[in-house]
Amino acid sequence: MADATTAKSSATASAGQPQLEVLEREELILNNRSYAWITDRICGIVENRMPLLWWIIFIPSAIIALLGVGGGLTYLVSTGVGVWGNNNSLMWGWPIVNFVFWIGIGHAGTLISAILFLTRQNWRTSINRAAEAMTIFAVCCAGIFPAFHVGRVWMAWFLAPIPNANAIWQNFKSPLLWDVFAVSTYFTVSLIFWYIGMVPDLASIRDRAKNKFRKFAYGVLALGWRGGNRQWRHYEMCYLLLAALSTPLVLSVHTIVSFDFATSVVPGWHTTIFPPYFVAGAIFGGFAMVLTMMVPARKIFGLEDLITMKHIDNMAKIIAFTGCLVGYAYLMELFIAWYGQNKFEWAAFAKRIGADEDSPYAWSYFVMMFCNVVSPQFFWFEKCRKNLWVVMGVAMLVNIGMWFERFVIIVTTLARMWFPGDWQYYSASPVDVMTFVGTIGMFLALFMLFLRFLPCVNIAEVKWTLLSSNVHHDEMEEAKKAAGAKCYEADGEVITGKRTGGNC
Repeated sequence: MADATTAKSSATASAGQPQLEVLEREELILNNRSYAWITDRICGIVENRMPLLWWIIFIPSAIIALLGVGGGLTYLVSTGVGVWGNNNSLMWGWPIVNFVFWIGIGHAGTLISAILFLTRQNWRTSINRAAEAMTIFAVCCAGIFPAFHVGRVWMAWFLAPIPNANAIWQNFKSPLLWDVFAVSTYFTVSLIFWYIGMVPDLASIRDRAKNKFRKFAYGVLALGWRGGNRQWRHYEMCYLLLAALSTPLVLSVHTIVSFDFATSVVPGWHTTIFPPYFVAGAIFGGFAMVLTMMVPARKIFGLEDLITMKHIDNMAKIIAFTGCLVGYAYLMELFIAWYGQNKFEWAAFAKRIGADEDSPYAWSYFVMMFCNVVSPQFFWFEKCRKNLWVVMGVAMLVNIGMWFERFVIIVTTLARMWFPGDWQYYSASPVDVMTFVGTIGMFLALFMLFLRFLPCVNIAEVKWTLLSSNVHHDEMEEAKKAAGAKCYEADGEVITGKRTGGNC
């Protein structure tokens, strides 16, 4: 509650007692905006015509999605999975690279929503809705690859342990089956969490609707919300429970994805560092994607007062921190390979980093290192975090680097497996490229549709961060008038006095 006023505890001005510095917190909503302005601005995005820039992004994205995902997968189903560049030694290739990449993108949404909600980080309120939407769309993109990778997509339901006439059961010892449980659970809980959080805002759009169809559609989505005390009490309890349920899922889903690799005996994969390494990398890449999407959206829809530089600064700091974790993991992998004295393990890493004569993919390793380890270091400097061009540049580099991280793990390892006779240079087929680019278009198109039809900022929660929502606001105003001086809140106590040199 003290976001808009003070952060540190203060001290009384009485003699003989230590005086502690009182620091003002940076406001999360700029220009002293009112409740009505926030509702008008966010609902206005849904109610008004889209700006030209929205169309410029949406139409090409939709076309790319239609050609890449629609056309590419139609061709694949009608021809066979052989059109993907998965040769014998690289039986996974790009599909698993893209699957792990998109799953990682989906991590930041639930992290921002659930973990930051439980830790009462109010700065999340302006960005959590869009980040949650991003999670849903990213998991949809990820699900395409394993579903079509099985060859007969109409048999994809065999992945789930459902009784069938053939009495075929899945191998429960396989981490690939754990993937099915983890990803489907993560998607389901994230979808419910996202939708429940939108209910009060959907009701606001319903109440403002002038068109009958719009009123009916948003009325159905709002589930009869009227904003009564009982409804708010149940809503807050439900949201809290879903946040508590989602938090372990953030850690579990990519940990289980990492087990696909770590439980194998393949050199370069069989390592215990993979679970924390994958989770840190997913949060790292997820936040980079949030910045990539939200910085342009903030500009297009004039949301600078709601998504402030404070939000961007916080996300940049998280990227800098998780970037260090990822860099540490890269170095530890190398150290373990060297210190473990396993010649097969070291041979895999020597080829990966270019220390062997036969290192055809060393370039990808250094692209990964530059994008994921070097570029985030700019965020240690405040000037870089406050420059949106630098922020966007670093975020884009991290997105590229995170894709190359998966490429390095999978391709450089499988292309030089146990039998030298199988060694060959792997290159993606045009259908591989087409499908992956199509998923990027699909992700962008879905995000644009989300901005068009749903409230992209959490209206209800953002209002809680306003000064006027502070339970001590009226008391502070009265005290200010009486004393003719500034008034601060610290640790739930209202302190009146004049600030001098940082003290009350």
